[in-house]
Amino acid sequence: MTEVLYKLASYITGHAFVRHALIVTVLVALCASLLGVTLVLKRFSFIGDGLSHVAFGAAAVAAALNLTNNMLLVLPFTVMCAILLLRVGRHSKIKGDAALALCSVSALGIGYLIMNRFSVSSNVSGDVCSSLFGSTSILTLSAGDVWLCAALSFAVIAVFLLFYHKIFAVTFDEDFAVAAGVPAKTYNLILAVATAVVIVFAMRLVGALLVSALVVFPALSAMRVFKSFKSVTVCSVVVAVVCAVFGILFSIAAGTPVGSTIVAVDIAGFLVLGATGFIVRRFRPS
Repeated sequence: MTEVLYKLASYITGHAFVRHALIVTVLVALCASLLGVTLVLKRFSFIGDGLSHVAFGAAAVAAALNLTNNMLLVLPFTVMCAILLLRVGRHSKIKGDAALALCSVSALGIGYLIMNRFSVSSNVSGDVCSSLFGSTSILTLSAGDVWLCAALSFAVIAVFLLFYHKIFAVTFDEDFAVAAGVPAKTYNLILAVATAVVIVFAMRLVGALLVSALVVFPALSAMRVFKSFKSVTVCSVVVAVVCAVFGILFSIAAGTPVGSTIVAVDIAGFLVLGATGFIVRRFRPS
C-alpha cells in the first residue's frame, strides 16, 4: 500500500500530464453532477447518452478531416444538436425520447462509417474503442485543453449558481414556474447547452458509451440518503468528485482503463450510499 501511494505521489509531483488529468477530472465530475441532479429529476437522464453519441459522430468527421483540434468542430456541433433536440422534441411529431434516440443512433452509425472509410489512422478499431469506452487521451491533455475546460466549467458552475432558484422551479414544477412568470423554455435551453459542453469534455474521460454514468450515478447515489434538492446536489458533487479522483488514481496505479475504472468506483459509491440510506431509514425514529 505504501508503495502504491509513493508511486502515485511521484506521478502527481513529477508529471504535469497527471496533474492536468486530475484537474480536468475534478472539473468534469463537478459540472456533470451539478447538472445530473436536475436531469435525473426532469427525467432527461439519457440526454447525456444521446449527446455523447452526437459528439462521437462529430469527432469522427473531425478525424476524417484531419483537424489538429477537434474541439473546434465537436463542441459547437454538439451544442447546436442539443438546441435542435430541445426544439424538435417539443414542436414536431417526433417527440422527446424518440427524437433523442433517432439522433443518437444516427450519429453513432454515421460516425463509425466515416471513421471506417475515411480515417487516416491505421488502427480504426482501436480508435473507435477508445472513443466509445474512453482511453488514455485524458493523460495527454495539453495546458491549453486544461484552461479551456476550466473556463467552460466555471461558466457552467456560474450559470447553475446564478440561476439556482429558477432551475429549481423548472425542475420540480415547470407548469407552475411558467404560470409564475419564469421563462422555462429559456432555462431548459441553458440546461441543454450546459449539458452539451460538459458531455464533450466528459467523453475524453470515460468515452461516449459510459458518459451517462458521470451524470446519473452521483445524483442517484445522493438520493439514497438525502431528500432536499440542495442536500442532494451537494452530496452528488462530493460523491462525483471523490469517485472520479479515486477512479483515475486507481487507473494510473493499476494500469486499468480510465473510463471503466471511474464507472466501477461510481457503482461502488452507489452501493455504499444505498446501504447507508437503507440503514438510516431502518433505524430512524418514526
